[in-house]
Amino acid sequence: MAKDRRVVRVLKGESLFPPPLWMMRQAGRYLPEYRATRERAGGFLDLCYNPDFAVEVTLQPIRRFGFDAAILFSDILVVPHALGRDLAFEEGRGPVMTPIGPDEIGQLSGEKFHVNLSPVYETVRRLRAELPAGTTLLGFCGAPWTLATYMIAGHGTPDQAPARLFAYREPEAFAKLIDLLADYSAEYLVRQIEAGADAVQIFDSWAGVLDEDCFARFCAAPVARIVARVRERFPDVPVIGFPRGAGSLYDGYRATTGVDAVGLDWSVPLSQARRLQRDGAVQGNLDPLRLVAGGAALEEGVDRILAELGDGPLVFNLGHGITPEAPVAHVEAMVRQVREARR
Repeated sequence: MAKDRRVVRVLKGESLFPPPLWMMRQAGRYLPEYRATRERAGGFLDLCYNPDFAVEVTLQPIRRFGFDAAILFSDILVVPHALGRDLAFEEGRGPVMTPIGPDEIGQLSGEKFHVNLSPVYETVRRLRAELPAGTTLLGFCGAPWTLATYMIAGHGTPDQAPARLFAYREPEAFAKLIDLLADYSAEYLVRQIEAGADAVQIFDSWAGVLDEDCFARFCAAPVARIVARVRERFPDVPVIGFPRGAGSLYDGYRATTGVDAVGLDWSVPLSQARRLQRDGAVQGNLDPLRLVAGGAALEEGVDRILAELGDGPLVFNLGHGITPEAPVAHVEAMVRQVREARR
């Protein structure tokens, strides 16, 4: 049935109009049903690790909006958590971890990695059974660089200075950490595909803080390592790479990493997006704040993307995750505008 799933077809290079669409963070706090489910679950990790709750919140936006893809509800930091690092989510602050030191990297243990992540795999299996036949199921992981930024700082920071300094001061330890994260992330994606994922996305949320040399070594190279490992097992499963904030470095990202499709943040000019589209599918890149604003701002943003990129392989999406302030009515309007678009 995967050949009939529109998102998969586009990720493999086919041009469809109107394009298929989904939203990053489409299962989230902007939905009242999500907020109710999270309250029942308790903590955020209880939501991620309980298949009953994780399946429910993954399906909620599919039921409401009929998106062409469902993305597994989880968090990128379950990978370091499964390797033995502590992890908590604090209200108003986000994820919090004990910062890892150079001497602790060798203590990371994959002995129970897949056991710890077994609830996630069960969620994927249930989702594939419950989703409509034409809906693409997306698995995902965080890219090694982005995972490392949280592991080293212990929390999110504006410019990821702690991780950048760590990489400069402790290059051998940092390289060991990046390689280890790449290998386990690849295994994680393979298990998601085995459980039923049609395609996978690699989120590099902090790629934009790196200079050209560090982008090549810490962003592109480990993603290429993941892609190669996944392709060894599943050569036909599409991989999306999302190096948010990469700017001009987007240009060589697909060729260097081997990803099938490139996710674009909202700052990428549509002229650059058209160039990237010559080599394969692109995904994005509506500014999430246009969705919050609604009205003319939303309509104009959608129209420009469809006009500039609609003739090529495009998965319509936001340029980053939907924000909690986005009104449900605006999401409905966006979906309607994309679905009813005519050339």
